[in-house]
Amino acid sequence: MRKLTGTLITAATWFLVLMFFFPIAWMVFTSLKTEGAAASIPPTIFTALSFDQYALVFDRGMGTYLLNSLTASLSSTAIVLLLAIPAAYGLSIRPIKRVQDVLFFFISTRFLPAAASILPVFFILKALGALDNITAIGLLYAAMNLPIAVWMMRSFFNEVPREIVEAAQIDGANLRTELIRVVLPILVPGIAAVALICFIFAWNEYFLATLLTTSIARTTPPFLASFVDGRGQFLAVLSAASTIAVLPVIIAGWVAQKQLVRGLAMGAVK
Repeated sequence: MRKLTGTLITAATWFLVLMFFFPIAWMVFTSLKTEGAAASIPPTIFTALSFDQYALVFDRGMGTYLLNSLTASLSSTAIVLLLAIPAAYGLSIRPIKRVQDVLFFFISTRFLPAAASILPVFFILKALGALDNITAIGLLYAAMNLPIAVWMMRSFFNEVPREIVEAAQIDGANLRTELIRVVLPILVPGIAAVALICFIFAWNEYFLATLLTTSIARTTPPFLASFVDGRGQFLAVLSAASTIAVLPVIIAGWVAQKQLVRGLAMGAVK
C-alpha cells in the first residue's frame, strides 16, 4: 500500500510538472511554425519548422527592447538591494522603536493600485523631462519592489543567530564590519532569492513601461503586445519573441537555483 501511494504521488507530481511545462513547450513549438500553421484550427502538429520567425523578431528591433529591459531590471535590483539590506538590518537585528509601524508603512505603499498613481507620476516625470527615460523607469521599478524586498530580507535576518552578532560585537566589530563581514555571508542565499524575485518583477512589468515610454526606453513587455494589432494576431512571431523574452529569467533562475531554494527556505515559518 505504501509503495502504491508513493507511485501515485510520483505520477501526480509528473502530471503537474508537465501541465505547467506544456504551455512553454507549445510556445516554443509554435515559434518554429509559419503564421498559417500557427493559426490553423485544429492545431497543426506535423508541419515544416524553421527559425524564420526569430529573424523577423530581431528585424523589428527586439535587441534594443531587451537591452532596455535588462538595464532597467538590473539597475532597479541593485538599488533595491542597496536600500533593502540596511533597512531590513535595522528592522531586525538592530530593531528601532515601533518597528511594526515601520513595516506596515512599507507594505502599505503596495496597497495603492498602480493605475491610481499613474497620473501624478506621469506629470512629475513630464515636468522633469524624464518621460521615455530608462533611468526613470529603473527608479520606479526600484520603488515598486523595495517594500517586498525589505519584508523578505527582514525574514532572512531574523534567521541569523543572535549569538553570532553578539560575538562579533564583543570582538570589537563596528556596524559596518558586523553587517558586511559577519551577517551578509550567511544571507547570500536569501539575497539571491530577493534579487531574482525583484529582477523578475521588473523584467515582466508592463503597465508603467507602456504608459511612460514610447520608443527610446520601451521595454520588452510592451514590445510583445505590438504583435497583436488591427490586422490580427501574429502567433508564430509573437511566440518567437516570447521565447526570447523568457530566456534571461530562465537562465538567471538556473544559475541561482541552489541559492534560490536555500534562500526561499530561510524565511519559511517553522
